Amino acid sequence: MASPRALLRGKTVMITGASSGIGAAAARVFAAEGAAVVLMARRGDQLESQARLVRQSGGEASCVPGDVTDRDDVQRAVDLARDTYGGLDAAFNNAGWASSGTPLHKMDDADYDRMMDVNVRGVWNCLRAQISAMLETGTRGAIVNTSSVAGLRATGTAAPYIAAKHAVLGLTRAAADEYGPDGIRVNALVVGSTRTELMDEVLTRTPSLYEQFTSRAIQRRLADPSEVAQAALWLCSDQSSFTTGAAVPVDGGWTAR
Repeated sequence: MASPRALLRGKTVMITGASSGIGAAAARVFAAEGAAVVLMARRGDQLESQARLVRQSGGEASCVPGDVTDRDDVQRAVDLARDTYGGLDAAFNNAGWASSGTPLHKMDDADYDRMMDVNVRGVWNCLRAQISAMLETGTRGAIVNTSSVAGLRATGTAAPYIAAKHAVLGLTRAAADEYGPDGIRVNALVVGSTRTELMDEVLTRTPSLYEQFTSRAIQRRLADPSEVAQAALWLCSDQSSFTTGAAVPVDGGWTAR
């Protein structure tokens, strides 16, 4: 159902990690606010299902199955936004990957490489393609990258994931500084524990972890994906026109302590 606010009316927004969780929630929230959404994720069937849900609600959605670690896949999504909708106005770079908190000295190189590739190179690939498209059309665009409370603190998760989410904040600040004169805003979300598909699987296997995931948050609960999506919506909209280079907490107060 369309929102009477229509905060993204007439805008085209690219969303990565859009087949489930926060990305899927963002697809619905952004489309309800009037955006045409270009959805990207590795799981093509689930991605198409999310696009279908958007269309059934009266929204406009296209999808591009692909991996953010592959710059050609990312470029295909940006090209689709340009060719189908005339350009790219905003992006929510939400794709990410984490593993369990294996001690650093026991972690395989493959796990390190995957966490750094998805969480850092993925954002790097997206920023380059998205910013290039915005510069070509003179768009005063907005980009939001998903970081984590692990981007500010050691959280007990895997060391490469913590390092990667710190790097996302560094890329965000650098891009905001470099492209601010061109009217492109770049911000990050510092996300706390969220009830995603992956989180539900973990808690089903080990219910006792719920306390660990929520004990540091003031609100002492998990976020719903739509709550994170609403924060991304604000940063992608003109409502946040004087906000750039920021690390915006959506963590139930986790980083306030």
